[in-house]
Amino acid sequence: MGIAARREGAYPERGVVISNHMGYLDIVAFAALHRCVFVSKAEIRRWPFLGWMTTMAGTVYVDRGRGGSAMRAKSGMQAAAEAGLPVVFFPEGTTSNGTTVLKFHSGLLSQATASGEPVTAAHVRYRLTEDNGPGVTVADNVSYWDDTPLLKHIFRLVALRGIEVEVRFAGAPIVFSGDVGRRKMAAAEARAAVMELRDAMQVETVGS
Repeated sequence: MGIAARREGAYPERGVVISNHMGYLDIVAFAALHRCVFVSKAEIRRWPFLGWMTTMAGTVYVDRGRGGSAMRAKSGMQAAAEAGLPVVFFPEGTTSNGTTVLKFHSGLLSQATASGEPVTAAHVRYRLTEDNGPGVTVADNVSYWDDTPLLKHIFRLVALRGIEVEVRFAGAPIVFSGDVGRRKMAAAEARAAVMELRDAMQVETVGS
């Protein structure tokens, strides 16, 4: 696809990685930078091409709102840890256009903290380094957050030139202030850690 991928900071060799979520391309970016396992909503399994790709990569699927789903996710995280692979998931639970980081859901995060594995924040962002014509932006043409049909968006994406993705990792795991049972506090602190990376990247962009 001709996408340039850059990494800032060390990709954890194991444990849990949490990040903001701008679309299906995030999955490709994290997987391209390091072997990992994803935890994802179950409907992605039925998506054309991406569903096959994520399944072959060993993704742990979660049926939100169905009994036993959280325990299956926890078991999948433990299996990945035993295999020495980091687990990546997106606590927003949905995608955005990148202008902000949405509220984090606490369910999977509580399973991650209860496992005792370190949780490291990451932030992903995209740039277009070439002119693709008027009105073409990362928010509308690279991010996948609206109701555009998936295949239409993919065909539109692969026609773009000069896509660059940067994934930045925090220098150390998140130190949560409360016990593992305080789910909402942990979710807020995890979001703050991702926002801190986002803000640092924005400052560097303005400075350059």
